Amino acid sequence: MTIYLDGNGLTLDQVARVLYDFESVEIHPNAWQNIEKSRAVVERNLAEGNVIYGVTTGFGKFSDVVIPVGDVEALQLNLIRSHACGIGDPFSERVSRAMLLLRANALAKGYSGCRKETLQRLVDCLNQQIHPVIPSQGSLGASGDLAPLAHLALVLIGEGKAHYDGRVMSGGEALSQAGLTPIRLQAKEGLALINGTQAMTAVGVIAYLEAERLAEFADGVAALTLEALRGVVDAFAPEAQDVRPYPEQREVADRVLSYVEGSQLTTRQGEIRVQDAYSLRCIPQVHGAIRQVLTYVKEKLLIEMNAATDNPLIFSDTGRVISGGNFHGQPIAFAMDFLGIAMAELANISERRIERLVNPQLNDLPAFLSPQPGLQSGLMITQYAAASLVSENKTLAHPASVDSIPSSANQEDHVSMGTIGARHAHQIIHNVRRVLAIEGICAAQAADLRGVDRLAPKTRKLHQQIRASVPFIDQDRAYSEDIERLAHWISQSFV
Repeated sequence: MTIYLDGNGLTLDQVARVLYDFESVEIHPNAWQNIEKSRAVVERNLAEGNVIYGVTTGFGKFSDVVIPVGDVEALQLNLIRSHACGIGDPFSERVSRAMLLLRANALAKGYSGCRKETLQRLVDCLNQQIHPVIPSQGSLGASGDLAPLAHLALVLIGEGKAHYDGRVMSGGEALSQAGLTPIRLQAKEGLALINGTQAMTAVGVIAYLEAERLAEFADGVAALTLEALRGVVDAFAPEAQDVRPYPEQREVADRVLSYVEGSQLTTRQGEIRVQDAYSLRCIPQVHGAIRQVLTYVKEKLLIEMNAATDNPLIFSDTGRVISGGNFHGQPIAFAMDFLGIAMAELANISERRIERLVNPQLNDLPAFLSPQPGLQSGLMITQYAAASLVSENKTLAHPASVDSIPSSANQEDHVSMGTIGARHAHQIIHNVRRVLAIEGICAAQAADLRGVDRLAPKTRKLHQQIRASVPFIDQDRAYSEDIERLAHWISQSFV
């Protein structure tokens, strides 16, 4: 089913379908009129000799340098080439694909002044799965994601590199093999392609979609751990949540109770102990607060995905050309830092539950869930690995948005560092998935030792799903592959 872009109604579900299911994309027929009208404003100002930033002037500190009309095309080409100075490992093809989609949607709003041909080539690359090779480092997150988007734009003009048909090749070769021709940038178009927040937003959208799935799994695996440790369910009672009326807290408590309904392992206050440690008792409060962050992040991403974020903006109804600051990534920078902090905490509490599962001083299970404690170490070192990832997350969660370094001779004197925040949030999520996988392995092993037949129906199903990836541990083995297999299942299959 084709997804139509008009710059206003793109949803996260649609983004996921384009990124993961490769659904085709077209510009909505109703959007073309605004696109043509904004382009007409650019052409008219050019013909009248008016001074417009980035059209008849240089960029950044060069904004006061007037460019002769005969050089406006060279200006745009020079912009793309000079700004393509990204460094480091490239973004994944999925991120590159998301950047194509989000930039096309931004241009479809009709405030950027690009030509129909240029926007259509973006869409063509998306549909033909020509994914620009885009270095992941080098953006300050204000004036837009200049370096990453310049690498994207290089492919449109037949330069740079692209993933196509399973290999990396030049942008020109990729276009040629797909039956497409490079575009020739005209006035304003280079600036329209690179002046935006699509790198940080692309990474942010993918991070959010993965975080949402992890939050769901975390509730389920926490419930399995609760059973394996014979946890006290009274703390999850609805009335306890209602007197602190955060809806997300109540949702998590209800979800955990639904997982353990029918369990023969969970306990009530006073049966074994009066109350559990915080990592069990406070699951609704901690997981619920993390869901509050996800709600905030989702709201900001939906706005940014459907925003005009370049400069200057062309208002065709009035003919005004306004130099503003919509390219500044501060809203997404804050959201990404917040997302990273929240997801780091999801791993933090999970690691504490792992410790309770393997530490013989904290439970009545075999030490480290070992089949032969002493001779075999069991799952002892998986907790080390989880602790390492949690510690790494704490360094990655330092907010990128608190930093700013002036650029362009102090013309651009405050920047967001939002792309760094997005990259760090995504790396944190990568680590969180593996911490939760370790908890899943430990909880499943403990459940086997308790007796799987005593699990609740819903957690028994989760146990079976974990066991499909990770067999019962009856002999020490290398656990790295177990962790990676389960982490992959969580990212691909868990619902």
